[in-house]
Amino acid sequence: MQALILPLAMAAAFGAFVGTLYRLSRRPGHERPLLFTLVGLVAGITGFLLHQLLVWVTGAPAWLLPLLVVLQVWLWLGPLGPASRRPRQDHPGR
Repeated sequence: MQALILPLAMAAAFGAFVGTLYRLSRRPGHERPLLFTLVGLVAGITGFLLHQLLVWVTGAPAWLLPLLVVLQVWLWLGPLGPASRRPRQDHPGR
């Protein structure tokens, strides 16, 4: 059991870190900055579970875990993530 808890905690922390980096590099001034860290945390846990499944089924290498976490964060905060809400600007001539 201890062999799973430490890598899970490390993957979750790495996911939260990558989510925070994504926030700092992509969308400064977002209304809900904690969302990026929380999504990164959940993506880290999901990436760890996917990696464990791949290890048990196919014997996946250890270097695949960080790639899975980064891919999960990018997918969930990028193309599949929340839509950016930009303030609507009214045109003066209308």
